Amino acid sequence: MTIRGTADAWVGNELRILKKADVPFRLHALYRSEQNYFEAGTVADIAAGTQFLRPVNPLLVLLFTLAGPVLFGGRFFAALWNAFTGKRESLRVRIVGLWHFCLGCYWAAQLRKEDVSHIHSQWIHSAGTVAMFGAWLAGKPFSFTGHAADLFRERAALYDKIQRADFIICISEFHRQFYVENGADPAKMRVAYCGIDTSVFTPKRRVRPEGEPVHILSSGRLVEKKGFAVLIEACRIMQAANYPFRCTIGGSGPDEAELRLQVAEAGLDEFVHLTGEAIKQEDIPDFMYTGDIYCLPCVWAKDNDVDGLPQMLMEAMACGLPAVSTRLVGIPDLVIDAETGLLVEPEDAGALADALMRLSEDDALAQLLAHNGRKRVVDVFDIDVCLEPLLAEYHTALETPS
Repeated sequence: MTIRGTADAWVGNELRILKKADVPFRLHALYRSEQNYFEAGTVADIAAGTQFLRPVNPLLVLLFTLAGPVLFGGRFFAALWNAFTGKRESLRVRIVGLWHFCLGCYWAAQLRKEDVSHIHSQWIHSAGTVAMFGAWLAGKPFSFTGHAADLFRERAALYDKIQRADFIICISEFHRQFYVENGADPAKMRVAYCGIDTSVFTPKRRVRPEGEPVHILSSGRLVEKKGFAVLIEACRIMQAANYPFRCTIGGSGPDEAELRLQVAEAGLDEFVHLTGEAIKQEDIPDFMYTGDIYCLPCVWAKDNDVDGLPQMLMEAMACGLPAVSTRLVGIPDLVIDAETGLLVEPEDAGALADALMRLSEDDALAQLLAHNGRKRVVDVFDIDVCLEPLLAEYHTALETPS
């Protein structure tokens, strides 16, 4: 079993479950990530065994591409024809895809030394293109999981990937419908949520001392799609109404300076705090236990990036915090409005402020949503439960002669 992917909290969780389920795999990645979301030994061991395709000598890639007809026979010409004539989103995608075809030749040649039964791409943009061509050239079945930016902002050869996939993992009902609308066979699709290990999250929502302002938490990479600018605007609305609160946004990222400027210009320095530091996976519970409400008001970014189903939202709910988020992509699968949390429309700061104040004032509602939210995460989004469809497909692939 060969899997292509990059370092990510969700990928780390999934690989731990594969290891636990005795699914033999080897992780391949296009390049080494500069970020590490785990310090746990299990994931560190997996990372240590990862094979990275880049950096690579371009002359070596060219050599294996020229040798493609000998190494791969007719599959080489079929894949090459697709690289030149297959449906593509733009000329740029076509040109980059030709380079990824060459990388696929180089990679597939390396795979000849390994016992590979199936190739699965955890993302379906650049890595997925190399994985599709590599599987095609090697004569191996191919599948993928799509998330957010890889399907929208950085979409590449998606139609052909959908057509060539033996199965597709959908991380929400939104994704399943999206693939159907883009020509996927419903029989090929399996819904497998990006879950979490709920056993490491204990519900310990704090009892807020009488008279203390509500503490709103948010967290994630400081980028537009997380909606932090909308949250800060909601905080401005609450402060203008003299509503008592404080807000902590945990995380780092390229929008930090812009968000700090927004806080300063709104006169919110005493009320809104940006930590400026990414939260390690192992430190998330302690962060969550400091707050009363968790808010992640995701938006569809101007560059077409969007969150598929935020893991941090699951983790907050697993820690016993009532959640407020937006009706976007897969979030309604997790946060059912007025049942497991509160939902507002994306970019509606006024509605967001109202929802936050409502939960602050109605402790019975907050407790109910916190309880129901934790239960939904455990019942539906625990990684041992939600990965069963994927594990079943992997076991089938292992049992099928390659």
